[in-house]
Amino acid sequence: MIPIGYTFVYSFNDSLKSNITWRGFTFDKWLNVCNVQNGAVCQAFGNSLFIGAVATVVATTLGTMIAIAIVRYRFKFRSQTSLLLFLPMATPEVVLGAGLAAQFLSLGVPKDMLTIILAHTMFCISFVVVTVKARVASLDPALEEAGRDLYGSAWQVFARITFPLLLPGILAAALLSFALSFDDFIITNFNSGAVTTFPKYIYISAARGIPAEANVLASAVFILALVVVVTVQVSGAAKARRLAKLS
Repeated sequence: MIPIGYTFVYSFNDSLKSNITWRGFTFDKWLNVCNVQNGAVCQAFGNSLFIGAVATVVATTLGTMIAIAIVRYRFKFRSQTSLLLFLPMATPEVVLGAGLAAQFLSLGVPKDMLTIILAHTMFCISFVVVTVKARVASLDPALEEAGRDLYGSAWQVFARITFPLLLPGILAAALLSFALSFDDFIITNFNSGAVTTFPKYIYISAARGIPAEANVLASAVFILALVVVVTVQVSGAAKARRLAKLS
């Protein structure tokens, strides 16, 4: 918690460029985070948000479908597919980043926003599949059978029974994917070209002192994540109490 506390405190530092030395307390950095002098930090932050959002949507959609297919259907090379999907989680990011960079280079694909999104989607899919697959495996097939017995179509059974039951796992996978994509530096650095993301901006700025605006954005992300976690915990506890009363 000390680094987080340091980041939060120095987000109020009254400094123009460097944020190494404490120069006084001010709210100006929070009120004018995207000023002209440090507009690059907001551009980098926006890039990370966009990349994280797109990679999360694509990885969550594809990963959920793959997880359902692996658990519910029997097909050739099913075990091998599961192994291949697990490999990105066990492979060092340096290896993944360098391998993807070499692949893009051999195909003549220029390094830009698209290559970052493709790279992030690739490793996020593995985490989505593992998370959602556990949720699919825990579902009671009798619930879906009951829906079919009531003359529900395949789509109705999925939309009204399967998907709502899978939703907590899907949301957890999406949040994990976004967090992994947003703060990734190694794979991004190999495949970003001239595009600057928030972690890359922090790394570049470290030599001359990270500006207070970067600390403001980092603190805001932490506060938002904390609010999400607390909300989920409180809603989960409330739901558990309601179920306990019903039983």
